[in-house]
Amino acid sequence: MPARRPHTALIILTLAAVPLVGCTPERAPAVSVTPHAPTASPSADASPSPSADEVAAATTALFDAVARDDHAAIAEAIDAGADLETRDSSGRTPLVIATKNNSADTAIQLLEAGADPDAKDDIEDSAFLYAGAEGYDRILEATIRHGADVTSTNRFGGTALIPASEHGYAETVRILLAAGVPVDHVNDLGWTALLEAVLFGDGSASYVEVVGLLVEAGADTSIADFQGRTARDTARDRGHAEIVRAMG
Repeated sequence: MPARRPHTALIILTLAAVPLVGCTPERAPAVSVTPHAPTASPSADASPSPSADEVAAATTALFDAVARDDHAAIAEAIDAGADLETRDSSGRTPLVIATKNNSADTAIQLLEAGADPDAKDDIEDSAFLYAGAEGYDRILEATIRHGADVTSTNRFGGTALIPASEHGYAETVRILLAAGVPVDHVNDLGWTALLEAVLFGDGSASYVEVVGLLVEAGADTSIADFQGRTARDTARDRGHAEIVRAMG
């Protein structure tokens, strides 16, 4: 697998307050909690619903526990009534934070507790989209098991399949195709997954595999970018003979 590099258009976001892949995760900032109000009075033999203050305290504890990957503390905060969908100052839920830290066990714990795999932060990253783009396959598979919308799109108007293909993540591409992500979706830049795999790939074995997977899944090799160039045109011009052969 080629060295991991950010999605091409992400270079403009390097100053955003989002943990970068490969960097030491920052602690989640303090959160402003808007707890969900109880909908009914508890029965005589049921535990009373937590108060708003208790929910706020539990939610703050949850963010702190997620930042530390403290699974026992996460479970305790959830049991105390923490709101899984509260956002931090960057719009991130605890699940999005765990995903961007590539903390698979924590992300899976949150998903199993009911966290929304499609909740997006301020830059339109959800756990599903980010895990797919970055090749975090354990988290990706868990989001799919828990009902992620596989047709959802990121801030570039692209599906998770497009950056996964750009990065040459063959196993991630295989997972996304099996989940039903549209193979010929065109993002706001005018690129499909196949076009990005060829435009930004280096023609190495992992990209040959990705192109083969996309073509096998029915990718239309005649789709051209905004300059009128198809993936085959670009591969041929770059001398990527194996990529051309993979397109049939």
